[in-house]
Amino acid sequence: MHSRKIYVRDLRDADSKIDLQMELVAGKEGLGKEITVGDINRPGLGLAGFFDFFAYDRIQIFGLGETAFMRRLTAGQKEEVFEKFFSFDVLCCVFTHNEHPDEMFVEFANRYRVPTFVTRHRTTRFISLLTHVVEEFFSPAVVMHGTLVDVFGIGVLLMGKSGVGKSETALELIERGHRLVADDMVEVKKIDESLLMGSGSEIIRHHMEIRGLGIINARDVFGIRSIRNRKRIEMVVLLEEWNEGAEYDRLGIDEKRYTILDLDVPFITVPVRPGRNIPIIIETAALNQRLKKMGVFSARELDSRIQNWMRMEGERSND
Repeated sequence: MHSRKIYVRDLRDADSKIDLQMELVAGKEGLGKEITVGDINRPGLGLAGFFDFFAYDRIQIFGLGETAFMRRLTAGQKEEVFEKFFSFDVLCCVFTHNEHPDEMFVEFANRYRVPTFVTRHRTTRFISLLTHVVEEFFSPAVVMHGTLVDVFGIGVLLMGKSGVGKSETALELIERGHRLVADDMVEVKKIDESLLMGSGSEIIRHHMEIRGLGIINARDVFGIRSIRNRKRIEMVVLLEEWNEGAEYDRLGIDEKRYTILDLDVPFITVPVRPGRNIPIIIETAALNQRLKKMGVFSARELDSRIQNWMRMEGERSND
């Protein structure tokens, strides 16, 4: 598992993905400040002069209430409040509703190198978007060797030893109309402590290595409909060479699990040997997983029917 450092400038760079619409108006020299806390703060009490327990290390959100209050202050009152406010090592400030800070606030922000932004979003909307961005930044993550494919809406992570055929299987699935998320290196993030989101590296995204063919770009070869940037991981499939001495699951009554970042994901092992159509098996596994999400367990239903039949036959033989 790894974690990356997050800086104030990363919030601005996230605009293209989440559309925070943040315009920098002051404190450019402070963009390199590290964000260590993923929470936000409304500094209303501080502006009123109460700085006990002031959460200065959080992102400060100035909504309509805060900006309206500051307009009612005299120049002397503003200077006194701003002197106290900026005496703390404030992380950064964001003014919502396209409300711009006055010249005195901008002057203090530049002097103390506190990045200050203006966004067109309403306060509640911006806080919702910002929370999503920051949670993504702070999400636990791990890079796994495998191939992630969206099969019938199910994110299937293909794993196995090098050369077992993960990329070739994914290639066949793409040709059959499914979508590639990442090949070879899959970055997995735990979101909201409840789901795993997989994506590819920014550098090699949508590229695949096919032995005998080389590197291809799935988007260029198969079109934009053949790829997606991220997908929830809902199944792990281990591809391994067929072992005559191994026992493979033939019923599927007991669900196996694979743990990633402390979350369990449905797991199956698919033995690979000449003549087996692995892409069709994976398609079927994905469809079966969709049924399970709807509460339909084919193997258990068949087992129940067999058990009922055996019980009825036993009762007849005793009569």
